[in-house]
Amino acid sequence: MAGTAVIFSGKPADCTGNGVSGYLQSLATEIWREACRHIEIGESAETIASVLGRHLPIDHVLVRRIELQRGCLETVGQGVVGNSPRLEGGKIDYSASQMDRLLTWCRQGQIARRDSDSAQVDWSLLLPAGIEGDVLAGPLGSAKEPSGVLILVSARKQRFDPEHESMMELLLEPFSTALENDRRLRETEAMRAAAEADKQSLLTRLGRKDLADVIVGANSGLRAVMERVELVARSDVPVLILGETGTGKELVARVIHTQSPRSGKPFLRVNCGAIPMELIDSQLFGHERGAFTGAVEARQGWFERADGGTLLLDEIGELPLAAQVRLLRILQDGWLERVGGHRPINVDVRIVAATHRDLAAMVTQGKFREDLWYRIAVFPILLPTLRERPEDIPELARHFAERAASRFVLPLALPSAEDVSLLMTYGWPG
Repeated sequence: MAGTAVIFSGKPADCTGNGVSGYLQSLATEIWREACRHIEIGESAETIASVLGRHLPIDHVLVRRIELQRGCLETVGQGVVGNSPRLEGGKIDYSASQMDRLLTWCRQGQIARRDSDSAQVDWSLLLPAGIEGDVLAGPLGSAKEPSGVLILVSARKQRFDPEHESMMELLLEPFSTALENDRRLRETEAMRAAAEADKQSLLTRLGRKDLADVIVGANSGLRAVMERVELVARSDVPVLILGETGTGKELVARVIHTQSPRSGKPFLRVNCGAIPMELIDSQLFGHERGAFTGAVEARQGWFERADGGTLLLDEIGELPLAAQVRLLRILQDGWLERVGGHRPINVDVRIVAATHRDLAAMVTQGKFREDLWYRIAVFPILLPTLRERPEDIPELARHFAERAASRFVLPLALPSAEDVSLLMTYGWPG
């Protein structure tokens, strides 16, 4: 856990006597406004110091955080009033007994003054070097979890009055909030840095430089395909991607999703040929608890999980006729029922289907429903095989050489002209 100390030093106060209550309320409101305006404690200290300089005999604001794990008290922000020089910050290391003593005082929740409370606070450890003048200190955070200390240091030849101690108490809560905001910001930055490191590690293992899908040959052998992708991506009509295994049907489907208005929603892929026949309905449409043996809880199917986004039905030609009937209803009106359920569920999903089979021939043979064929084949895209676009082979060879070098941390070795010639004369079956 971390805590903080804040230090002020400065000018005579301009308020005593009548109207103190309303005055303090107005000051507290102004302090809260400045504390909530910034998310970094250093910025809060600077702006609040300029406000307090008009009401308290101070010259500086220091914010110091208690680091329990590191056993130290560290300056995390400083505000200067007028032309006063900045104070030395840094950190002060604490022994276990000294830290316990500091935390004991913090949990008491009382304002301490250097001239009269030296027995409660070890000022030599609490304050950085070079601090002169009168000093007030107050704990930040809660009694259970002290988050720091707020310290006011008066200007030279100035002393704090009892009214200033009341004003000091008003500062504890807004500074505690500002310190907590700063802690959360640092945690968020640490998580962001960790996520970025994980991302770079993953890209290295994949042999890639970024997460964007790369389509090699988009300006050559796949130019006609990409033109059709750009034509259909912004619409919401079903797309049928046809091509042999390995031609990149899933990659093209992802590009369609990325360029569509649904890009911020899920993109899910389900291989229809890999689902056991008895589990197809449960996998696609979900099931209710107790619908069958082993259904110990309700489960969303692929359509519900892809709601608002895009669902790629890969190898749709492998679906049995019974499942095709239920799929047709969803394509017609967007309603489904879970297995064992009696409540219709509406989903908004864009369907992209893909197959290596000749669906038109399957319709003729009665192996694929004609009405479903017309529903999914609204906008067909045919992917050519590699043997039909040999002009892309040199670029593909360079691409995979670069990925391999990045993934295995090896020197880049690009294919020679002879290597490329051999690759281009190969038939590339399968």
